[in-house]
Amino acid sequence: MVRPFIILVLSASILASCATVRDSRLNPMNWFGRSVSEPVATDNTELNPLIPRGRRTLFSAEQPSAYQGRNIGEVNELLVERRPGGAIVRATGTADRQGPFDVRLVKVDDQSDATTLTYAFKALQQRGPQGREQSRTVTVAIWLTDNDLNGINTIRVLGDRNVRSVRR
Repeated sequence: MVRPFIILVLSASILASCATVRDSRLNPMNWFGRSVSEPVATDNTELNPLIPRGRRTLFSAEQPSAYQGRNIGEVNELLVERRPGGAIVRATGTADRQGPFDVRLVKVDDQSDATTLTYAFKALQQRGPQGREQSRTVTVAIWLTDNDLNGINTIRVLGDRNVRSVRR
């Protein structure tokens, strides 16, 4: 009966000493101290990039810059998925270099007519390694309403080395 009593007293005293170990240097969680908040010196000339810039005058506004994308190397797949009110045109392609971004289907007015819609499959691409095909594959989609598709029989998507088309 004495032995369990001694174990109980020892475990209670060790447990009670945890409060002092918590604030001591023996606890690895205290080695770097507590975090403190400090004010940051701000420069009032720098603007917040999340707040859009206002117009300088009533009649002048900044014009958006032109899209600088280049054609994708090859268009692998072109699908037109009918939906209520229009269709989704989805294209998948493989870029020449790894890491294409800001992918768009840009309408080519020179090659489009009353029965054909032609889009160029473009992406912003940086110089770099060619990489594996999975890292160069991108997909883009656009929504066309029934009014946009009125009288259209063919949708074409241009790449550098091929053209894919879908007929109705």
